[in-house]
Amino acid sequence: MNTTFSASTAHDLPVPDQSQPHVDATGRVPTSGERALVLGGGGSTGNAWLIGVIAGLFEAGLDVTGADLTIGTSAGSTAAAQIVGATPADLFAATGAAAPAHRPGPVGPDRGRAPASPGANHLDWINAIIAASQDPADLRRRLGAATLDLEAASDGSWQGQWRAIVAARLPSPDWPDRTVLITAVEAETGEPVVFDRHSGVDLADAVAASCSSRLPYRIGDTRYIDGGYRGNAENADLAAGFGRVLVLSPFGGRSLHPPHWGTHLAAQVEELRARGSRVETVFPDTASEHMFGARAMDPSLRPPAARAGYELGLARADQLTAFWR
Repeated sequence: MNTTFSASTAHDLPVPDQSQPHVDATGRVPTSGERALVLGGGGSTGNAWLIGVIAGLFEAGLDVTGADLTIGTSAGSTAAAQIVGATPADLFAATGAAAPAHRPGPVGPDRGRAPASPGANHLDWINAIIAASQDPADLRRRLGAATLDLEAASDGSWQGQWRAIVAARLPSPDWPDRTVLITAVEAETGEPVVFDRHSGVDLADAVAASCSSRLPYRIGDTRYIDGGYRGNAENADLAAGFGRVLVLSPFGGRSLHPPHWGTHLAAQVEELRARGSRVETVFPDTASEHMFGARAMDPSLRPPAARAGYELGLARADQLTAFWR
């Protein structure tokens, strides 16, 4: 959404060393805790749906925004930053107030714009790279290289435009005091990365990087791409060791990766349970799943996606309350 929230008072956090920031927070990921909330990727409609589910649960008396650990990936990273700075009710109301600003596409010499991806569409482009890849690490390297090629054909204006759009969506520019992890991938190396409040990276930059699926987003001297490329759209494996893990997945746990790669959400849930976690997943129902996937960036679908999530949150509230509390 493009609603701009006023900034809240800055949190009293240690001032990071901006000259040599320790960006990857993987070593600081908590290894145990009570409750973890996992917010998966899913484009513009996925973000609206996530907000709707959380608002529906909140309306029914279950507030999941105070989780001990919140993991946000791509659209889920935006939601993770939004829910710690505004009430679920306000966020839900804003999803129907106005359509979000369109994500700027790559800009190049061909009438001012370069193609958004080398294939017929973004999904075809990703599928072709997956088909050529041997494993997830190889996929990340290939995707990073492809986005760097696209960046070379752009005029560089996308970076500032995209950051402004992301920053306008956040209720506060400050990282919260609680543990929020935002995932991304280094474009040059294909290495997975986790941002937190101690990474020396502004919250808006971390979210912009996690949502950057077509062009790499630069922070300092490093470029990053979408956190969904780290493993899958949820990255629920980061919640290992937590007693209760609630996964909200706009894509319904689906993945384009070959099953033998073991990166599907089902495999991560199985591993979490094997290590002692209780896990619940929430997926869009069959009546609303058409709003995700190929149509995930359609801003006109944000209000109905949010409403579908809200109704689902209300419907699942009793069950999830017993689980969460």
